[in-house]
Amino acid sequence: MTHDDDDEGRSGGPKPFVDQRTQPTRAGLIVPEVRGGSRHTAESRRAEFEGLAEAIRLEVVLSEVVRLREVRPATYVGGGTVQSLAARVKELEIELLLVDAPLSPIQQRNLERETGAKVLDRTALILEIFGERAATREGVLQVELAHLNYQKSRLVRSWTHLERQRGSGGQGFMGGPGETQLESDRRVLEDRIKLLEDRIDKVKRTRDLQRQQRNSVPFPIVALVGYTNAGKSSIFNALTGAGVFAEDLLFATLDTTVRKIELPHGREVMLSDTVGFVADLPTMLVAAFRATLEEVTDADLILHVRDVANPDHRAQAEDVLAVLAELGVTPETTPILEVWNKVDLLPEGEQESRLAGISPAGHVVGSVPVSARTGAGLEDLRAAIEQALAGSSRSFRVRIAHSEGADIGWLYNHAEILNREEPDEEAQVYEVRVDPRNLPEFRDRFGERLEG
Repeated sequence: MTHDDDDEGRSGGPKPFVDQRTQPTRAGLIVPEVRGGSRHTAESRRAEFEGLAEAIRLEVVLSEVVRLREVRPATYVGGGTVQSLAARVKELEIELLLVDAPLSPIQQRNLERETGAKVLDRTALILEIFGERAATREGVLQVELAHLNYQKSRLVRSWTHLERQRGSGGQGFMGGPGETQLESDRRVLEDRIKLLEDRIDKVKRTRDLQRQQRNSVPFPIVALVGYTNAGKSSIFNALTGAGVFAEDLLFATLDTTVRKIELPHGREVMLSDTVGFVADLPTMLVAAFRATLEEVTDADLILHVRDVANPDHRAQAEDVLAVLAELGVTPETTPILEVWNKVDLLPEGEQESRLAGISPAGHVVGSVPVSARTGAGLEDLRAAIEQALAGSSRSFRVRIAHSEGADIGWLYNHAEILNREEPDEEAQVYEVRVDPRNLPEFRDRFGERLEG
C-alpha cells in the first residue's frame, strides 16, 4: 500500500501483499466453483478475477476454474487439486497464487506450505488494489484502516489454532511466548486502528462542513453508482467535461468527485462519481469507505450504470443493489434511474432485440440506453434525470410584485421556472417546480402569495 511522504508513511502501516518490483510478479489464478455458491457464472468470475490481477500488473501465467463438491477445512480445495497446483507452481515458476474465495488463515498457510507459493485470497487482492489506487489523503487513510482490520481479524482467528498447538506443553496458551507476541501485535494494530479512525473522523467532519456549504446553495445531488468498470467515470466525464481518470481497469478510481451540470431546461444539479462496486466487496472496505459513500446516501437521485455488453450484467446489478442496501439506500428511500451503458459494443443489428430482453434490477423510475464512448443517448439521459427529479418535486403558481427582486432571484436560484404569465402593472405570476429539500423555505417565503 502506498502512502504520501508524511507521518502516515513512516508509522509502520501495513506493507503491500504484492512484491512491488520492476518485473511483474508471476501469478496463478484459481477460481473455486461450489455448486450454488454464487449468482455469477464461473467463467464471468474468472474473467473478473483476471481483471483484478491485471489491475496491479501481475503476469498471469495460470488461470483455472476448479469445481468442488465441498469446501475442505484444511486447504479449501481437495487434496488432488492441491497436488496438481503444486506441480503447476513449480513448472510455471509461479510466485503468487490467487484464490477467488475467502480463505481462513489455516487454509492460506497450508496452501502456501503445500504449493511453495505466496497465497492471497480475494479480499487481500482487492485490498492490494485499493492500496495502490488511493490518491487522496482520505483514500489512503480509509484503505489502511480496512487493511489493518483485515490483518487484525486474521490474527485473532489464528489464536485458537496456536492454542491447540501449544496445549500439550502443559503451560496452556495464556502467558506463553506465543501469546506475548500475539498480544503485542494485536495491541499495535488496535492502537494504529484507533489513530486512523480518529483521523478519518476529522476528515468526515470536514466533508460534512463542505456538504453543508454545498447545501446552502441547494442543488439536487445525483450520484453515479455501478459495478466497477461499468463506465461510470466515462459517463461522468461525458456529462460534465471533467477529466476524471477513466481506464479499462477494475477500480480505476476510488475517490469521489463532484461537478455541477445543467439539465435541458436550465436546472442545475450536482453530479457525484463514486467508487465502483464488485461482487463480495469486503465488509471492512464498505465500512472504511462509508464516509465517502455518504454522497450516495444523501443523493436525491441515483444513476445505476450497467454494462449491458457484459453477459453477467444482471448479476452485477444485483451485487450493486446489495451494497446500496448495506448503506441503507433502497428504491423506497431514493429513486434509481438505470443507465444501460456500452450499447455500442452490442452486435450490429441486434441492439434493439438485446435491449428489449433486458429488465431493470429492482424498482426503478426508468432506464436509458447510452454509450459514453460515442455520446449516443446522453441527451436522453439528461432529460431522464430532469424528469426523475421532477417526480419528487411539486409545482406551484406564485404571484410576486415587480419590486420584490430578492424573491424573484430566490426562485431562479432555488426552483425551476416552468412558465411566466403576462405581467400586470403590479406583479407577475410564476409557475415553478420546487425540490423537496427547498420546499420548507419556499413555503415560509411565498406561502401567502401562492395561487390556486
